[in-house]
Amino acid sequence: MVIPQADMDDDPRIRAALVDLLYRQSYGVMFASVIVPWPVSYALWHAVPHLQLVAWAGALYVVTGARWLLSYSYFHRKDDGTPPEVWARRFMPLSLLLSLLWGAFGWIGFTPDHPHFIAFTAIVLVTMAAGGLWSLAAYPAAYTRMLVVIHVPFALQCLLQDDPIYSFYLVLQACLFAVSLYFCRITYRSLKETISLRFENVALVERLERERDRVTAADRAKTRFLAAASHDLRQPIHALGLFTASLAALARKGDVRSSEAQRLAGKLQSVVGSLGGLLHGLIDVSRLDAGLVPVERRPFPLAQLISGLGEEYGVQARDRGVSLRVVASRAWVDSDPVLLKRILDNFLSNALRYASGGRIVIGCRRRGASIEIQVVDTGPGIPADQHAAVFEEFTQLHNPHRDREQGLGLGLAIVRRLAGLLSHEVILRSVPGRGSTFAVRAPLVPPAPAIHAGLPEPEASAGLGIMVVDDDVQVLEGIAVLLSAWGHRAYVAPSAGQLCQRHEQAGSPSVHLIVADYRLAGGVTGADAIQQVTAHLGYRVPALIVTGDTSPERLRELAASGYYVLHKPLAPDSLQAAIRRATCV
Repeated sequence: MVIPQADMDDDPRIRAALVDLLYRQSYGVMFASVIVPWPVSYALWHAVPHLQLVAWAGALYVVTGARWLLSYSYFHRKDDGTPPEVWARRFMPLSLLLSLLWGAFGWIGFTPDHPHFIAFTAIVLVTMAAGGLWSLAAYPAAYTRMLVVIHVPFALQCLLQDDPIYSFYLVLQACLFAVSLYFCRITYRSLKETISLRFENVALVERLERERDRVTAADRAKTRFLAAASHDLRQPIHALGLFTASLAALARKGDVRSSEAQRLAGKLQSVVGSLGGLLHGLIDVSRLDAGLVPVERRPFPLAQLISGLGEEYGVQARDRGVSLRVVASRAWVDSDPVLLKRILDNFLSNALRYASGGRIVIGCRRRGASIEIQVVDTGPGIPADQHAAVFEEFTQLHNPHRDREQGLGLGLAIVRRLAGLLSHEVILRSVPGRGSTFAVRAPLVPPAPAIHAGLPEPEASAGLGIMVVDDDVQVLEGIAVLLSAWGHRAYVAPSAGQLCQRHEQAGSPSVHLIVADYRLAGGVTGADAIQQVTAHLGYRVPALIVTGDTSPERLRELAASGYYVLHKPLAPDSLQAAIRRATCV
């Protein structure tokens, strides 16, 4: 019964671990080969020729010393790239030779004239065979050979004798041989399973550590994000309060001059615009983190996109004294044109902001099967140790005073998320004092037939019946005035029930649109209110949900509602565009 070594395992890590065990556990056999010859020689000294015992013991010490040297070499050189199988092959000859010497003891210790010494010899052989199990179980082929060479000489001696007692020794030897092989197989399998579990546990610990580090980094990033967002939100709100107080103070003094009112109104609009820009940037980040930004990849030519950027940013460049040059490209890429343009918009906005009076070039460079769309500027540049930081939220290296006229520090954070969504690579090359190159790499595709532009959107509809439900009285008053100024019939109320009553009191005129805030009193959601109003009307009409929530979970919930979502603060042109989009057929 020979255990094939082919099933040792195909995993190189397990093979290496088993060979390592082979060497580590061989010290027990080497220790026994040094200690046991002394009492054995003493016991057989008067029954066996002295020369045989001395030669046998001396050979044991020589082979044991060679095995120790091999083990020493293994533990000092096992990491030099030598395959584990090579070390296993080096181990086998000395292991076999040591086993042969113990088998020789079974021959020379077999003394028919002293029957009690035969039993002693058998006990020593069985003990050494059992001890070899723990030493060689990691390599069953070696243990199988050890059993054979240890037991065969003693078995041959038994076969040469006529006394029936030696037949009993043979049967006992055969039974012990089979039991030893069985335990070797069981031990070998247990070792493999243990090693495999150890590697799985190590891999699991590594995954847990990576996940822990990722969560810790995300938590720190979230803390920094919230701290920066809180600061940047407080500043415009603080300014808004000051300007409002100034306007009230002027009003208390008497009639406010139109020039003064216009000046304060302009400042208020600027602050509100800054606040709205920050909140919309936060919403963009949350939508990207929540996976709610749809990706519509398709082949399209870069020529139209790049030339459009040149036209769009040309006026801004001239106003800032920047030389903007566009290098045309006939390449086609596989990407989402809308999201790719958002990435390039952020690159160009940053370049215009920091390269005032300098030069900007928009162009492309082929990189194998991809193409880099580059925005190169002659701005102040970015130190190498800050390249990763500029893609974090609210990071503005050249805006230490947090001047909102220079942006909010969310553009490149959005770029990083958009690039990940598109599976595009973002590249930054920069030398302080010599400018920067921001690039995005997209896969090239063969040219395809031109895609015709869609029809222009129709003009905003007028004279619509619009029902609005919002539990904030000031918001209701403001939106009612605004809708009426646009020529619509507005029906507003703080709850869906009251809105239905007011609609009935007005004679149940036709309704073309429902606008609902998402969070209403009593735990009612905008979706619930829309369903209640729709049931009251008896027919389905388009609906919009307005919300100030930015959490990814809430955004997913809103996306699942199926209604078009608007985010606060709601700019008038955004509301007008949403009304047009929802009501045009």
